[in-house]
Amino acid sequence: MTNTEIRPVRPEPTRTRKTRQTRKASESTTTTARTRGARLLAVLFLAPTVVGIVVFTVVPIVGSVVLSLFQWDVIEDPRWAGVANYRGILTDSTVLVSFRNTLVFMVLAVALQLLIALVLAIAVNGRMPTWLRSVFRSAFFFPLVLSAASISVVMKYLFNQDFGPVNWLLGTVGIPSVPWLTSENGAMSAVILAYVWQQFGFSFLLFVGGLNNIPKEVHEAASLDGASGVRKHLAITLPLLSPTLLVASVVGIINALQVFEQPYVLTAGGPGDSTRTVVMVIYETAFEQLRFGEASAVGVLLFVLIMAVTALQFRLSRRYVHYQ
Repeated sequence: MTNTEIRPVRPEPTRTRKTRQTRKASESTTTTARTRGARLLAVLFLAPTVVGIVVFTVVPIVGSVVLSLFQWDVIEDPRWAGVANYRGILTDSTVLVSFRNTLVFMVLAVALQLLIALVLAIAVNGRMPTWLRSVFRSAFFFPLVLSAASISVVMKYLFNQDFGPVNWLLGTVGIPSVPWLTSENGAMSAVILAYVWQQFGFSFLLFVGGLNNIPKEVHEAASLDGASGVRKHLAITLPLLSPTLLVASVVGIINALQVFEQPYVLTAGGPGDSTRTVVMVIYETAFEQLRFGEASAVGVLLFVLIMAVTALQFRLSRRYVHYQ
């Protein structure tokens, strides 16, 4: 039996422990410095966007709310009015009609825009050469880069009752001339068509991107089970595309509630007040009648309406939006 010599463990020299502690402290200081540098870099990158939002969004909103409590015509000094501006616009028939027209326009235009964009996105996403798919994407998105005023001028010619190409085409198939810009229903229809023609390209690109994110294996499995094309789109495509539908509908509704160029150029709000929108009332009240307090009050109500509709959309989205 061998005797094992047990040697006592010598304590670590004090100098070595201090060296390790100093090294750890140095590493901690370096990590802290790197973290501070990364935070500073993030602040520098975010600063232009934050400053832009504050200057061009927050400040105008606050200024509009404050101005809505005054009566001001630019010539004289502002006079305190309190809620009198709000009481006045809530009893103004023109303002009430403009809100009704805007809501009707929003429902019809957004529904038509999303429907056309979705159908075209599904068609383009089908089997076709890559170059042809790129051509369709560019063609459908192209109207969005044009100014709404220029498009409205062209549409005003196209929808002319006497010599417009639209009525000429309808006449070739036996349909009588339609008073697009001189009747209430025709004017609203022309404004909606002009707006949708320009705006659907944005929703189209969103849907194309959403369709590309849907796994092809899901559709292939449905085809093996005997599901038809319509059935696959209703049971698979729409549920998986619901997040994209939510984004497209939110953006579409916000833009539709602020429509101005199309009705202003095409019909000037007529005939009567049938196509007069809220933004048109704001423009006319502020820059034609120099009633900036009342115009700001209308703008505040429109802002509240947009926020309420958007909040309602996100509230309802909990039921029909399905995330993968």
